[in-house]
Amino acid sequence: MFSKMHKGTIVLSHFQVASLLQSQKEATVSISLISKHKNRCYLVENNTVSPIVVYSEKTGWVRTLYPTSSAPTTLISGILMHRIKDVDPTEDTVRKIRTLGSLKGAVVLDTATGLGYTAIEASKQANKVVTVELDPTALEIAQLNPWSQKLFNNPKIIQIVGDIGKEVKKFKNEDFTHIVHDPPTSRITGELYSGNLYKEFYRILKSGGKMFHYIGDPNSEHGAQVTPGVIRRLQEAGFRDIEKRPEAFGVVAVKF
Repeated sequence: MFSKMHKGTIVLSHFQVASLLQSQKEATVSISLISKHKNRCYLVENNTVSPIVVYSEKTGWVRTLYPTSSAPTTLISGILMHRIKDVDPTEDTVRKIRTLGSLKGAVVLDTATGLGYTAIEASKQANKVVTVELDPTALEIAQLNPWSQKLFNNPKIIQIVGDIGKEVKKFKNEDFTHIVHDPPTSRITGELYSGNLYKEFYRILKSGGKMFHYIGDPNSEHGAQVTPGVIRRLQEAGFRDIEKRPEAFGVVAVKF
């Protein structure tokens, strides 16, 4: 990862640290620190190197911008927020959005902004994307991430900072044609997998609308344990035609 944000400021990781020296002839920053820490991205500003790691007082989580050979992901208290094995975060996001079919003319709710990749990808087709983020530190990191910049300059994307469990109650019935629910693992955000939240999603989704729910690797022990309960609670909320989508590590549910 290597990108020049503005004059004097660069975000990079060990993947392209050599490019820094080639592009910044006057750089005096030592590459040794960056080279030996392969699980971090760094902000290089005025020849000062700082790891992009933020502690959130709101959640108690530590967020780290985690490098890949393409777009980075976020590491939250040791848990990666995108798949990086066999696919990269960009392809991971595309697979999730693709499960919903065409989004032409859609009004989409993205329930967990993170780095903004979901909102950015959905906005390529949708008329409007509303994206909700609980943790302001997630947006602080996104502002530093070159791959997240369209989150902040695309007029089709509306950002809300708040708890989706509370914010969802403010939306009107059938406000959205599609929902992308991509929460962190249930190990740290169990309330985002609750039946009460699913009922609210059902209420705000238009008839015929679809929701993609990311769960995790269906072949993992955790995924195998969590998926049946998710499907049952979605059914209890009113969703039908619930289909497992293993290529996207989740399920798609329809409101009739």
